[in-house]
Parts: sequence; C-alpha cells; structure tokens
Amino acid sequence: MSSIRTVCVYCGSGPGTNPHFIEAARAFGKALAENNVRLVYGGGSLGMMGAVATSALDHGGAVTGIIPEFLMSRENALKRVQEMIVTPDMHERKRLMFEHSDAFVALPGGLGTLEELVEQLTWQQLGRHAKPVLLANIDNFWEPLFALVMHMRETQFIRAGLAVDILKADRVEDILPRLEAAAARIPETETDLAPDMARRL
Repeated sequence: MSSIRTVCVYCGSGPGTNPHFIEAARAFGKALAENNVRLVYGGGSLGMMGAVATSALDHGGAVTGIIPEFLMSRENALKRVQEMIVTPDMHERKRLMFEHSDAFVALPGGLGTLEELVEQLTWQQLGRHAKPVLLANIDNFWEPLFALVMHMRETQFIRAGLAVDILKADRVEDILPRLEAAAARIPETETDLAPDMARRL
C-alpha cells in the first residue's frame, strides 16, 4: 500500500452478538499491520475497538489511539499503543482522527460509530474532503444504512448533484485494496479538510 499510510477505524466499544464481527476486527487489525498501515482509532481496549487495535499490535503494527479524557476509564484506554492522544472533548477527538488519517473504515458499531461515519460522509458530500470512506459490511451489517441512503435518493433529499461516495466491502481482505484504488483517483490537494471547517471544529 502506497498512498494509504493511516486508516481511521470507527467501530463499537462492545463486541456485538455476531462472532463474525470480532473476527473481522481482528482480521483487519492484522491486515493493517501486515501492510504497514497505521491504525487510528478511538483508544479503547473493549469490544470491537480493542479487538482491532490489539490485533494490529500483536502483528507488529503501529497504532494511534485518540480518546476524550472522560472516556479513559469507561472505555478502558489501551495502554499498549505506541501513541495515545487524550483530548478535552469529542469534537477535538474527531478533528484529530480526521487529521491523522488517509481513509476511514466503519466496522459494525452503535450510535457513536454511525455518528462519526455520517459526519465524514456529510463533509465529503459538501466537498470539504475527498478521503475514501468505506463500510465494512460484515454479514450485511450496514445494509439498513444503504437502504436508507437509497430511500433518501429516491425522495430527493440527496440530490443528484450531491454525490455520496460510499465504498463497500463484504470481506476484510477487500478493504485495503478498495481504499487504495479510491485514493489513487484523488488529487492530494483534495484530501485535506477545508481550513475554515478545521477552525470551527
């Protein structure tokens, strides 16, 4: 992998009910390490977050955790990571996760995962960045969201001129190649968050 040096992973602080979710998190952590791609994630040691980060570390990968101070104990911050950034609030966390990452992947998760994912998609739709955003559709986890986006298109709340470029991978082994292919099509100047947006965050 050349242009993708860091990947931000959004995922749950719980394991979910399907064992394939945790398996996918571990497999993706391993894939990141084996391809020398640094993991940027929410800093916790529990659930999906803990699985992807621990697997990356166990396979010799580099990990940056970014966590708000108030979540340090609740999500049991993972002390093994090479870099842990503690922020005063969620807004600073999300800004730094953006700045540290070349692409974004959403594994299964809850409302926090959805909120972070949708924010990146919204910024992308509004032309504030062009970094690849991919949904890891493990066992069709994200199908309801794809259906909702289609419904929004059909009812013209997502207008034809406002593209929503959601990458999708059903298998872990397809994630990095699809991110790399998408990144190769993007001029480097378009991957940065607009300065006015960064200041407001």
